[in-house]
Amino acid sequence: YPIHESVLDVLSLEKEAKLRDIVALKEFARRVESNKIELNLLLFKLKSEGKRIVAVSAPAKGMTLLNYCKLDKQVLDYVTEKSHLKIGSYSPGGHIPIYPDSKLLEDMPDYSLLLAWNFADEIMKNNQEYIDRGGKFIIPIPSPRIV
Repeated sequence: YPIHESVLDVLSLEKEAKLRDIVALKEFARRVESNKIELNLLLFKLKSEGKRIVAVSAPAKGMTLLNYCKLDKQVLDYVTEKSHLKIGSYSPGGHIPIYPDSKLLEDMPDYSLLLAWNFADEIMKNNQEYIDRGGKFIIPIPSPRIV
């Protein structure tokens, strides 16, 4: 079959982004590992101070993050979610219970780890009362930070 021009365009973009460059890939792996260490240090420090931490939202990428960082119910009390398909179940791997988003205000944990970090602004806007009452969010990507 003839190769469509769009395929060549994508290959060019991949080359420009160095997606097949071993040095770039090793640097990416180093940054991922560094982020894992930073996030774990932050969460374990907060837990050692007696802080209660939960997670908000349960997308697949968030579950991948939890499992890669080996975060389970020893660190996160629970996950909140708006999807009725996930509520009442558990996170894969860490077996963290998933509750409705309303539990965040009922329970008022000290910190909430955002697992849908690409929607951080929207999620925090939707949870303004949690913030107003003293709750803080942790955004894990691109580097862990408390907001």
